[in-house]
Amino acid sequence: MDSIVAKAEAFITDKLGSEIDEKYLYHNLRHTQRVVKSAKELMEGEEVNTNDWKKLMVAAWFHDVGYLKSNEDHESHSCQMARDFLKSESCDEEFIDDVCGLILATKMNYEPKNHLEEIMRDADSSHFAKKSFIQTSELLREELRNLGLRDCTTEDWREENIHLLRVKHKFYTDFAKENWQSEKDKNIRRLVKAKKKGKKLIKKEKLKAKYKGQIPDRGVQTLYRVTLRNHIKLSDIADTKANILLSVNAIIISLSLANLVPKLDNPSNDYLIYPTFIFILFSIVSMIMSILATKPNVTSGEFTEEDVKTKKVNLLFFGNFHKMKLEKYQWAIKEVIKDQDYIYSSLTKDLYYLGVVLERKYRLLRWTYTVFMIGMILSVIVFGVALKFYGPEQVIDLPEIPQK
Repeated sequence: MDSIVAKAEAFITDKLGSEIDEKYLYHNLRHTQRVVKSAKELMEGEEVNTNDWKKLMVAAWFHDVGYLKSNEDHESHSCQMARDFLKSESCDEEFIDDVCGLILATKMNYEPKNHLEEIMRDADSSHFAKKSFIQTSELLREELRNLGLRDCTTEDWREENIHLLRVKHKFYTDFAKENWQSEKDKNIRRLVKAKKKGKKLIKKEKLKAKYKGQIPDRGVQTLYRVTLRNHIKLSDIADTKANILLSVNAIIISLSLANLVPKLDNPSNDYLIYPTFIFILFSIVSMIMSILATKPNVTSGEFTEEDVKTKKVNLLFFGNFHKMKLEKYQWAIKEVIKDQDYIYSSLTKDLYYLGVVLERKYRLLRWTYTVFMIGMILSVIVFGVALKFYGPEQVIDLPEIPQK
């Protein structure tokens, strides 16, 4: 590497590495190194001679050092700092002027006048063709905000970048057009895709904001969900208990009919009539009450338009619509969905009537267990009394003792 280029690199690395303000998230040493790397790539592709190579390298290192002085007209400050440095290194005036001309060529909207200026401008905007462009661009937006120069939204910044890449910017050198333009086009597509996605998110957020007051609190939704689930579980438990009682009593009656009743034909077993009758009677009553506890109660299954409009019908319960035609039910559901109060009123009715049904089930089950328990106890007592006072006499025949 030529000595003047090496000295320029050491000087700028020290300056930007230690003196640059932390607010400069984009225009810092990392950006300068990226421009220098891109300039090398362009010079190799464009086959630049040695003297021009030195000018471009020095200009690339110095092009943004002016930010140490000010963010306004930093190119002029960079040019002056480069001039002072090159004079101290005894460079000729023509070389210095050419370097300053290349630095000034990096000004916004500047049109290059020669091949070297084209290389310089393409090197300075090489990040447009990098996969990391969007992230790098966000650093520039944050830098402008930190410096108090601009504060724009993500959507506005994205729109400006799309306009910049599509309309304002272009690559000048053949190498950049052949090797970088395709990646730049990809970045444009990424920005457009992000823009469309952003519009959808904004629309969604606007809808949320619009209906925010109409959307119930999450706690309310959880209340309905948990309560309905608990009601259904309790109903399942009640049905299971009723089925157990049905099965037990069915077995008791079957065994009684198979073993006790046939013995009642014998006069000696008359004492078993009352215990058996009580036993079977209470079992039958228990079965009937178990059946009543699980017996479904289906309503008419029809409703009118007036019922829907006045919110008198609960369309969440099948018993209120099972006889209606599909078209009629679809219309009614749409009417419910339109009115949030109607929805939660229907859910509340569902909870209430489920509670009413559960109360009936558990009340019948409580009486059923009571009847079953009394029947068992009473049957055993009557059986014991009948056996003691009316049962067959137990006569023991003793063998005769032989006489001697």
